[in-house]
Parts: sequence; C-alpha cells; structure tokens
Amino acid sequence: MYRLERRQRVGGTLAEVFAFFEDPMNLEMITPPWLAFRVLEATDPVVRQGTRISYRLRLYGIPFRWESSIAEYARGESFADEMLVGPYRRWYHRHRFRRIAEGVEIEDAVAYELPFGPVGRLAHAVMVQRQLTRIFDYRAQRIARLFPYPRGTPGPEVKPR
Repeated sequence: MYRLERRQRVGGTLAEVFAFFEDPMNLEMITPPWLAFRVLEATDPVVRQGTRISYRLRLYGIPFRWESSIAEYARGESFADEMLVGPYRRWYHRHRFRRIAEGVEIEDAVAYELPFGPVGRLAHAVMVQRQLTRIFDYRAQRIARLFPYPRGTPGPEVKPR
C-alpha cells in the first residue's frame, strides 16, 4: 500500500472552499488536461455519503473508466472517495478541510495499491509515483489560482511514502 499526502493553504471561507469540492463537476477543472478527464455521471449534484461518480480518462494514451463512491462525508469538514472501478487495485482518497487564519487548509491523503504484484511495484517506482506527483502538483496550482491565499501562495506540503 502506498500513500500520498498533501497539505495546502488557500484563501476563501471554509463554506466556499468545501462547496467547490462538493461539486463533482469541478473535478474536471482541477485535473490536468493531458489526462483528458471527463465526469460522465454523478448520482447527486453535490457529494454526500453514497454518491457515485463515473469518469473517463486517458493515461499514457490508454483509456480508462473510473467509478468512485463517497465512503465518508462530514459537511464542511471532510469526505472520502473510494475507487470501485479503475486502474488501481485500491484507491482511497480522503479530503479534509480546516479553517485557518486568512483561509482554509486542505489536506489530501491517498492510500493506493497497484495490481500485478511485483510488476505493479516496478511500475510504481518507474512511473506511477512520478505521474501522481505531477497530477497533484497541477491540482495544487489550479486550486491556488481559484482560491489565492492572502499572503502569497505557499506551495503544497508534500509527504511521499
């Protein structure tokens, strides 16, 4: 099991920032264009416990279908999406939001596992970890532009494992 953790400070109110992330359609706005990511369907207009979201994307030119379910939800505080269908053996992404002076702190914690045993471990070392870093760097930049932090935009805190 691998972990990817990020923390970012943004401007805006907790209600504004959380509302942005609650809208499944906003995922397209913060996902890198090279993934050709599209939301196909969401069972609810805003995420809540049990919401299912279907996407399609291209990774290294290969089309993938991805479906996730909101496994945890606490209004204004956190939610977690769990992959039901997709390229990983397991993907669990917890989003946390906390009011701070002059804005909001967003924390992402992703626990993921690749299929194919030793081949999956090699793929992680050679390309998957780097690709996820690029994707989350892009997200952080887009989010910083959408919700600029008043004292400049500090880079995301990265905790690879």
